[in-house]
Amino acid sequence: MAGNATDDQLNRYACSGTLTITRAASTARELDAMQDPMTIDLSGVERMDTVGAYLIHRAMRDRNAKVTGASPEITKLLGQVADADHPTQVRPDERPGLIRVLEELGLWVTESGRTLVGLVGFLGATLIGFFNVARRPKRFRFNAVIQRFDVVGVRALGIIGLMSFLIGIVIGQQGAVQLQQFGAEVYTINLIGRLSARELGTLMTAIMVAGRSGSAFAAQIGTMKITEEVDAMRTIGVSPVEALVIPRMIAAVVMMPLLCFYAIVMSLLGGGIFCWVSLGIPPLTFTQRLQEVIPITDLWVGLIKAPVFGFIIALAGCFQGMLVKGNAEEVGSKTTAAVVQSIFMVIVLDAVFAVFFSTVGWG
Repeated sequence: MAGNATDDQLNRYACSGTLTITRAASTARELDAMQDPMTIDLSGVERMDTVGAYLIHRAMRDRNAKVTGASPEITKLLGQVADADHPTQVRPDERPGLIRVLEELGLWVTESGRTLVGLVGFLGATLIGFFNVARRPKRFRFNAVIQRFDVVGVRALGIIGLMSFLIGIVIGQQGAVQLQQFGAEVYTINLIGRLSARELGTLMTAIMVAGRSGSAFAAQIGTMKITEEVDAMRTIGVSPVEALVIPRMIAAVVMMPLLCFYAIVMSLLGGGIFCWVSLGIPPLTFTQRLQEVIPITDLWVGLIKAPVFGFIIALAGCFQGMLVKGNAEEVGSKTTAAVVQSIFMVIVLDAVFAVFFSTVGWG
């Protein structure tokens, strides 16, 4: 136990027994009641922990108390507490704004470079997986591909159809507002037809699939990584790329052209209904005009881009899913990264395709 005994000047504090956390509150009150200058006698202390040592050290630091009678072990403990007692910087030093911007830029470039290298490596592993499956067709998981067809394609028909239908209406409405100023409302059909078939049908479908299926790929594979199912596959000799990645990529590549064609049709349907209701253009006239203004190359441009976009979306989703490790928070962050990466790469590739097709005369 710890106690105190004072002399006539009430400036001597004698401890005895144990000076530990269990006596911290009473010891602190007794030390606060002492007068300065104070002497602390530790000759009777049998055991002391870091809390008791800190109380003594605080008295020495703040009130210039003198300590006597301390054993070598207690003296050593007091020295360790004194060495550890230094101010902690809660907030880092403010640095110039330019330095912070350059640092953030450097970190972003470094992270982007690592992601690019990892993505290229994952692409190589995926191509090797396709080659192995082609050499041994019995390893192809047909049922898994059919299930992914359902997830990527069939269950996406509703949201993609509604989105495309509304986009057709929006294109028609915005185009008609501008063309009415010149009395050229009939050219709204040209605008709806070419934009839907060539660009927006494919691009908006890719963005929707990236947000819906790409995120699902990352979350599913990431959850399997956390629960160690992927490691279990490797243990029993099953390639995770062949079992998890290839079925999802095949489903995305095959279903994207079908979804894009469906989106184009729904967009034209929405635009046609708008022209019929708002502009008084009958459906027969709308259909005939579409045949005149939409070259077949526009449809081919949209359908050629679709499987490439599907491959990129599946690649980014599976790649980010395979990067998950540690905890469930990683699943959310990698899922977000998968959506952002896939949409970014889709838009970049769309710009590349636009330049390429313009160069070859399909512009």
